[in-house]
Amino acid sequence: MAGEPQSDCLFCKIVEGEVPATIVRETETTVAFRDINPQAPTHVLVIPRLHYPDAASLAAAAPTVAADVLREAGEVAAEEKIDGHGFRIVFNTGAGAGQTVFHAHAHVLGGRGLNWPPG
Repeated sequence: MAGEPQSDCLFCKIVEGEVPATIVRETETTVAFRDINPQAPTHVLVIPRLHYPDAASLAAAAPTVAADVLREAGEVAAEEKIDGHGFRIVFNTGAGAGQTVFHAHAHVLGGRGLNWPPG
């Protein structure tokens, strides 16, 4: 059920401490950790502690937590010192968009030029 930990979800296991991750920030509602397959010099994932399968369902069911994820993405960018040079926040929603873990998460990317359009 949405909002509750899922036993088969990698990110729920990271939140619970069952799977190790390099955590860079934690709040009451979010966890931020380094991506294990970074696509830029800075590549940090910011996830809600609650389980929602994607950003759209998170925003619909828990808009304040969705806002927390975005705020924390900005805090990560500041701590990683990429906020002054530009950074990207990406939410992949659905397999066709490249989502591989179906727990809402924001990618914070920076530290190199990020061309447009992406992909």
